[in-house]
Amino acid sequence: MKKLPSTEAAPAAARPLQGFSYSRAFFEELVDTALSHAKKIGATDAGAEASEGCGLSVSVRKGELENVERNRDKSLGVTVYVGNRRGNASTSDFSAAAIEQTVQAAFDIARFTAEDPVAGLPDAADVATDHRDLDLFHPWAITSEEAAQIALECEAAALQTSKRITNSEGAGVSAQQSHFFSAHTSGFRGGYASSRHSLSVAPIAGKGANMQRDAWYSSMRSASELASPAAVGRYAAERALSRLKSRKIATTECPVLFESPLAAGLLGGFVQAVSGGALYRKSTFLLDSLGKPVFPKHIDIAEDPFVLRGKGSSPFDEEGVRVKARKVVSGGRVEGYFLSTYSARKLGMKTTGNAGGSHNLTLTSRLTQPGDDLDAMLKKLGTGLFVIELMGQGVNYVTGDYSRGASGFWVENGQIAFPVHEITIAGNLKTMLKGIEAVGADAYNYGAKTVGSVLINRMKVAGS
Repeated sequence: MKKLPSTEAAPAAARPLQGFSYSRAFFEELVDTALSHAKKIGATDAGAEASEGCGLSVSVRKGELENVERNRDKSLGVTVYVGNRRGNASTSDFSAAAIEQTVQAAFDIARFTAEDPVAGLPDAADVATDHRDLDLFHPWAITSEEAAQIALECEAAALQTSKRITNSEGAGVSAQQSHFFSAHTSGFRGGYASSRHSLSVAPIAGKGANMQRDAWYSSMRSASELASPAAVGRYAAERALSRLKSRKIATTECPVLFESPLAAGLLGGFVQAVSGGALYRKSTFLLDSLGKPVFPKHIDIAEDPFVLRGKGSSPFDEEGVRVKARKVVSGGRVEGYFLSTYSARKLGMKTTGNAGGSHNLTLTSRLTQPGDDLDAMLKKLGTGLFVIELMGQGVNYVTGDYSRGASGFWVENGQIAFPVHEITIAGNLKTMLKGIEAVGADAYNYGAKTVGSVLINRMKVAGS
């Protein structure tokens, strides 16, 4: 086996990127070595991925430093196919002997695994060849002292907003980056570096039995695009203050307005229900929904993997398959599922390039006007519940049944009347998605999903 390259005294193009220990060239050699050995010992096909991640996380509380954590990890993952049998193994040891042992382990697993007629690498025709630069890597050369100062500034802004902000669960700053190189014997070769940085705070308002907490954060690929510490702190404090003197309400049925970050969760529920694994296992309430109306006619959902600096952007999926911008829902009808190579073959369909998940989804309504901000959405709600926090995991994706603890505000005649807590909202996702009456222009990006506040025509609200 040939010796792996050293990162020392390498030419500039082969040197590690800022903050990393290993270069792209080193990872390419590592992966090629693994694939070569897999073929040598009798694998039909094989794939390998070398990756490295590192970062800094700092937390403070009540003006004092709490934790400083540095993380650095590396991995080589190998997948080996012996016919239609598949085996996986991984290692964090990049020595030549460890690579051979890892490939052998994957090969041995494959030999003794039951045959799966649809197991295998993507078809060569589906492999991505155009790997565009999506501007995903923005390293943040921040020291632990600087990170702590930003977190302290954020928490101080929250505490100084009002004397009624009496405590804090703390504030934190995180700077993370990673890179990888992947290849397989169906012709794919590619990889890229990416980063994700964040700032968060969770203040507490009130005293004794009348205490309320809330939190806010900012997360971006580039630290230069993060919201200011003062703005994050003040907004989190204002959210906590607005919840003081919360009360219960009587059990009722009414319209419910989901705040935009929570509305992204509804979109996530739809994605899970029309993803390959749920579909081929028949464990979804949206089985056989392709081409059928699942939303009202005014709802569209678009997917775009190529948004510059997007949190869900990627030039290819986790299998190296080509990705593309597309309409997932058009006029309320489902135009496409979210499929990997394996799930597509199980369903007798083609991969959609979604191994690893969705890419930058945006839910919009054709009825939305530019002036449909939160105040306008409250007016559309009229009298009902405005939800800003959900608790628990009460969603059954087989039946669509939905029941979660909630808190927010009771709204009367389009105006917030008072905060409410200790309630449960319930319905069925199939009915809820069909019952979307309006989507706000107050679009919020939550991970790989962007959506405004969402108004659902009717839900059960269990109170006192």
